[in-house]
Amino acid sequence: MSHKVLFSHSYFLRFDPKQWKLGQPYAPLATITAAAFLREKGYEVDLFDTMFAEAAEDIFPLLQKTKPAFFVLYDDGFNYLTKMCLTNMREAAFKMAKEAKKHGCKVIFSSSDSTDRVETYLDNGADFIIKGEGEQTLLELLDALSKNNSDLKSIQGIAFRENGNTITTSKREVMRDLDALPMPAWDLVNMLEYKMHWLQKNGYFSINMSTTRGCPYKCNWCAKPIYGNRYNSRSVNHVIKELKYLKQIFDFDHIWFCDDIFGLKPGWTNEFAAAVKRENLSFQFKIQSRVDLLLEENNIEALARAGCETAWVGAESGSQKILDAMDKGTKVAQIYEATRLLKKFAIKPAFFLQFGYLGETQEDIDMTIHMLNELLPDDIGISVSYPLPGTLFYDKVKNDLKDKTNWTDSDEMAMLFRSTYPSSFYKALQRYVHRNYRTKQGIAELKTVFTQPSLISISRLKRIAAVPFHLAGRQMQKRKLNQYSVSASDNSTKK
Repeated sequence: MSHKVLFSHSYFLRFDPKQWKLGQPYAPLATITAAAFLREKGYEVDLFDTMFAEAAEDIFPLLQKTKPAFFVLYDDGFNYLTKMCLTNMREAAFKMAKEAKKHGCKVIFSSSDSTDRVETYLDNGADFIIKGEGEQTLLELLDALSKNNSDLKSIQGIAFRENGNTITTSKREVMRDLDALPMPAWDLVNMLEYKMHWLQKNGYFSINMSTTRGCPYKCNWCAKPIYGNRYNSRSVNHVIKELKYLKQIFDFDHIWFCDDIFGLKPGWTNEFAAAVKRENLSFQFKIQSRVDLLLEENNIEALARAGCETAWVGAESGSQKILDAMDKGTKVAQIYEATRLLKKFAIKPAFFLQFGYLGETQEDIDMTIHMLNELLPDDIGISVSYPLPGTLFYDKVKNDLKDKTNWTDSDEMAMLFRSTYPSSFYKALQRYVHRNYRTKQGIAELKTVFTQPSLISISRLKRIAAVPFHLAGRQMQKRKLNQYSVSASDNSTKK
C-alpha cells in the first residue's frame, strides 16, 4: 500500500464572517505537528490548508492529482474556534471525507467534534476516529493499515466499525515528553498568504506556537476532548530553539502562544524570561492565562521582561455567584488585582466574558458591566454559555437541547438551552456591552491624551474618533435590551 498521507482540517476562515473581517489567521498548528511526526517516521505527507479556501470542493483536484492512500482530517486543537464545532465547518468536513472515499482513501478524523459525534462521522465518510491526542495513535493506525493488519482493536484511542458494529478501543494516555515531538511542518503551509493577511489587516505579522498541552482546571463548561485534564509542558530550551528558528525563517513580529494556559508549571515563566534575555530575542507576544496564576510568584513581572504584550484571561463574570457556579476557582477580587498589576507592567489585559450561564440574573449582568467599566481592559471577547458534550454544564442543560446543538459561525450568539432571557436579548447585550465599553475606553483615551500627550498614538486617536459612533450604537442597543427584557418578563408572567 502507498504511504502517501494527505492532511487537512475543517476550519475555513471564509465561513466565519467575524473572523474573516478580523483578519488574524493562524496556521493549523496541531495538523502540521502531526504531519511532521508522520514524516519523521517515513511517511510521505502533504497538506491541503482550508484556511483560505472558498469551499470544500477546492480539495477535489488535489485528491485526483495526488491519489493519497490516507486522508487525515486533523483539526487544530489549539484553535478554540474548532472546539465550538461550527456546523458549516462540519458539513465541509463531510464533503471532503466523502470525496476522499471516492478516490479510494482511508479516511481518518482527529477532532473535538468527531470525538463527540463518532456515529455521525462514521455515517459521513470516516473510516476511523482518533479519540484524544493523535500523533502516536495515528502512527500505529497507519502502520497497521499499511501492513494490512486486520487486528485494530489493540490500538488505543480509536473508533471504527466492524461488521456494522461500532468499536471503541481503550483510552490512550497523553504524551508526557513534548520535547520528543518534531518541529511542526511549516514548509507545508503557504506562510506568505498568512503574512499578507496579517499585514493588510493589522500592520504586523503574528504566528502561533504552543508550549503546553492540556489544562488541569475544572471549569464545568470547558470541553477537553483532545488533551484532557493532564498538563504537560515543553522545556524552555526547546521553546527557545523553535522561536529562533521561526524568527530566522519567517521574521515574525509577534507570537500567539496558543496554550490553554501559559506558564502553569512553577518557575517556567521566570526561566523563559531569563532565556529570552540571554538569547537576545526581541519580540512581542500574547497569551491566555488565569488571574489567580498571574498573581503567583512574580509571573506578571516575568512576562513583561519576556516581551508579553497582551494577556487574555477568562474573567467570565463580575459576579462571584456565577464564577462559583461555573467552578471557575477564581475570585472577582483577583480579576481586579491582576488587571491592576498587568497595567502597571505595561501588559495589556484582555477579558473573555460569558453571559447567559444558568441562574444569571440582571443583577449579575450589571456586576459584569460595572467591573468592565471600572477596569477598562485593552480588549474584550464576549460569548454566551455554549454547552459542549463531555462537560458538567452540558449534562445540566442537555434536556433543553433540541435539533440545534451548535452555532453556524462564531458570532451567532444563539442560546441553545433555556436561560433567563432569549437569544435576542443576549445578542443585543453583546452589542450593548461592546458599544458601552468602547465608548468609555475612548473617553479614557481622550483624558490620557490631555494628561500625558507623550503617549499619543494612532490606535489611541482611532479609539477617540470612534466614540460618537459607539455612543449612538450604545443607545440603540440599550433600547433593544429594554424591549427584550420587558418581553421576556411578560412571557414569564403569562406562563
